[in-house]
Amino acid sequence: MAQKQEIIIIGGGIGGLFCGAMLSKEGYTVKIFEQHYKIGGGLHQFKREGVSFETGMHIIGAFQPGGALHRICSYLGVMDKLSILPEDENCIELFHIACDQKKYIIPRGADRFVEALSKEFPEEKENLIRYVKAIGIICDEIKLYNLEIPDALFQDYSNPFAESVGDFINSFTGNERLRSVLALVNPLYAGDQYKTPTYIHALISNLYLESASRFIGGSQQLADALVGAITREGGEVHAAKGVAHIEIENKKIAYLLTADGEKHRADWYISSIHPSSLFELLDTSKIQRSYWQRINSIPNTYSAFTLYIIFKPGAFPFFNYTYYYMEDYSMTWEQNIYTLDAWPKGLMFITPPVTGQDACAEKMIVNCIMNFETVKQWENTTSGKRGAAYEAFKRQCEQKILHKLEEIYPGVKDCIQSVYSASPLTIRDYYGQKEGALYGVKKDCTNMALSHIPVRTKLENLLLTGQNINLHGILGVPLTAINTCAELVGMKYLLNKINERR
Repeated sequence: MAQKQEIIIIGGGIGGLFCGAMLSKEGYTVKIFEQHYKIGGGLHQFKREGVSFETGMHIIGAFQPGGALHRICSYLGVMDKLSILPEDENCIELFHIACDQKKYIIPRGADRFVEALSKEFPEEKENLIRYVKAIGIICDEIKLYNLEIPDALFQDYSNPFAESVGDFINSFTGNERLRSVLALVNPLYAGDQYKTPTYIHALISNLYLESASRFIGGSQQLADALVGAITREGGEVHAAKGVAHIEIENKKIAYLLTADGEKHRADWYISSIHPSSLFELLDTSKIQRSYWQRINSIPNTYSAFTLYIIFKPGAFPFFNYTYYYMEDYSMTWEQNIYTLDAWPKGLMFITPPVTGQDACAEKMIVNCIMNFETVKQWENTTSGKRGAAYEAFKRQCEQKILHKLEEIYPGVKDCIQSVYSASPLTIRDYYGQKEGALYGVKKDCTNMALSHIPVRTKLENLLLTGQNINLHGILGVPLTAINTCAELVGMKYLLNKINERR
């Protein structure tokens, strides 16, 4: 570049960090402002009793040699700084349905997936083959998923691409049990059988089926590596420095004010925060009313209640897969429909690997779907000051989850040293996500235009990125970051640079 341009990125989550690292590498001067005291968003970790816990990014994929994230991180010079453990190839996921005490073991790879489920559903083998083939076709159609130059943001896809995931799954089999098993990963994308577009299901299912893995020692290592990539190029990453106001003049951002009163100017601005949070920082009368109202109207995905368990040394076995538990097949799509008396309807839990991992687990993370409405009465409180009723509510939820775990692993309570927990309010406050939404705004096959928020905005020098824009997750957010950065450096140029690392 003949002259370095300055970029300010609002939000130091996954999207902001990947954008910052890419643009720093390509010669831009980058500053990132993050309101939280720790950089990373869903990547950041916290400690209790010296034990480190991930806050969000528990399952990862595409880091295998040749995988999309392996290429992206190699291009950025951070791949060799990551410590990654592939999940057990013989069991990447275990689906446990309590009503008939059935456990479905899912191995790595499409062919082995078909083979494993064909043993349980022998009459469905051809249908399973068709299902896996259809998943692959859909993923191939999304060029950016394969780090290929996309034809267009909205193009003519095959028929099942944008139909509801429920209709898609049901088109392959009439077996209700198999339908439920094929849909059991929907907690990884907040699946709604009537509204979630099939491509979301296809991308998530294919990603983890082919390359499910975990960070050894936790996800903060990726955030730290990306910060290093930015600062090595002269960029700045500031934690505990939130943006308080964005000033608009003549359909452009003129400057922004941080919470400490400092004024900052740049050539370009990128927002990696929830769009609704962004609009709260600026005078919406200065942008097209229909634009911000349309984006503000998109509903958010559901949230979760999370249990963080510390085990007594040597007390509980380590397992290298994701464990899904439901009481009944009919609950597959209904875990977010509940009364508190009947909560939780399902569990998803892991024992995260640590450096030098042996046969015993140090800790466990348990996620249970929970709607923000369940904690709405405390929405105007802050962490540590929510009151006795809220603390009693958390203890009640903790005991409900522990009771379920005891049913799965009799005696597990005796293995536990300590228990900590987080509600949707925690996710809202620490991630900056509206209503503690796990996966940002909700994708809707009945209104695909709202499922694709353009990275360009109605302000000439403002771009968007992050999990609320197009794709979520460990791969979806970096792909969206590529889409954002391509507005400045060019898609063909950027993908060619990344693919040199193939």
